[in-house]
This record gives sequence, structure tokens and C-alpha cells, in this order.
Amino acid sequence: MALNKVIASTRLLYVLLVLFVLAGCTVSYKFTGASIDYTKVKTISFAQFQNRAPYQWGPMATMFNEALVDMFVQQTKLQQVERGGDLQFDGEITSYDQFNKSISSDGYSSMVQLKMTVNVRFTNNKNHDEDFERQFSATRDFDATQPLDSVQEELVSQMIKEIVEAVFNAAVANW
Repeated sequence: MALNKVIASTRLLYVLLVLFVLAGCTVSYKFTGASIDYTKVKTISFAQFQNRAPYQWGPMATMFNEALVDMFVQQTKLQQVERGGDLQFDGEITSYDQFNKSISSDGYSSMVQLKMTVNVRFTNNKNHDEDFERQFSATRDFDATQPLDSVQEELVSQMIKEIVEAVFNAAVANW
């Protein structure tokens, strides 16, 4: 009987020890990729990115501004403020162009490439070593037999998503 009590006590002690060790360990995963020190950085502000590209498509600037704000609101705990945020973004869409990418045997364009470029100025008021001004671009190809009007919204949405993800990663992912 005494041996069974010793074994039971040893098992209980072992289980408690394992639980104690596990309770003291924490594993933290960041699925967003953001590495923000929320003890220092609490706010974010966005200036409206204007479309300064020679070729204009009306909804593009609004789509970009909304996508950029949404990314940071959904992927971080930063509070958005009108101006003077710990992190600040401003810039402009500098180009939006289409180019013939390939020519068919009859001499006409068979593929067209659409390209969008955005100039981004990022200021980290808590660590100016992370400030940057950088151009971000994305391209999409489409069949030349399709009019741009029929594919433009979808392709611009895809390019904006790619550019916004690149801006997010450059500003707060610190890979």
C-alpha cells in the first residue's frame, strides 16, 4: 500500500511539474506578419493618395485608399487618427499605363499589360530609421481581344491588393 501511495504521489508531482512548465511557456504566432511594438506605436494616419498618373481611371484612387486603410485596420491593433499618427502614410499614384506585350502573327497585339505604380512615403515617428519613400508597382496581363473596360475593375483590384500587401510588409512586417 505504501508503495502505491509513493507512486501516485510521484505521478501527481510529475503532472504538476509538467503543467507548471507548460504554463510558464508562451508561444506567439503572428499570422499577419506585422511586427509592431504596441507599447510604443499606437496610432496610424493616412493622407489621401491622389491619382497623378497621366492616364486616369476615376475609381482607382478611392479603391487604393480604402484598401490601404482596410489592410492596417484589419491586420493591426493601431488606432486610426486624422493626422499626426505614430505611423504616417502619404503618396500618390504616379502611373497607370497599358502596353502591348505580344504581337500575333497577323501583326496585331495579342496580349496587353496593365501597370500601376504608387509612390509611398512612410514615416515612423517612433523610429525614423524605418522611414522610406518608395515606388510600388504591379502588373496584370489581359487578352487584347477584350476591351479594357470589361477587365479594368478586376485587374486594378488585383494590382491594388498586391501593392497594398507590399506596402504593409515594407512598413510593418520587418521580415
